Amino acid sequence: MARFTIAFGIILILLAVTGFVATGSAHPTALIPAVLGLLFVLFGALANTADSKKRMLWMHISVTVALLGFLSMIPADIAAYRLSHGASYPYPAAILEKAAMSLLCLIYVLFCIRSFINARVAKA
Repeated sequence: MARFTIAFGIILILLAVTGFVATGSAHPTALIPAVLGLLFVLFGALANTADSKKRMLWMHISVTVALLGFLSMIPADIAAYRLSHGASYPYPAAILEKAAMSLLCLIYVLFCIRSFINARVAKA
């Protein structure tokens, strides 16, 4: 899962760069997912160890951060839904980027939960 976490961080960085370029490089807040992505790259690098306790600690920290990322973006998900049904917002690209980050965080959390369950079953 450490490599998956690093890959997830890179995907978030790519999302941020794409959003920044798509908005004409005028809105630096579009790079916020890159900060989160750098954290995930760091968590993945720290979890890439033979010590199972350290690996478990960093993976639990990373899934907690991803869950908080998902939960904090729920309003953007609602706005993206409204946007798809004709609502007007001043910065639709920001809403779509936040909704994409939310979806990516949710997918990551689900993969981590599955991995944690599989690890628990393998122990037993």
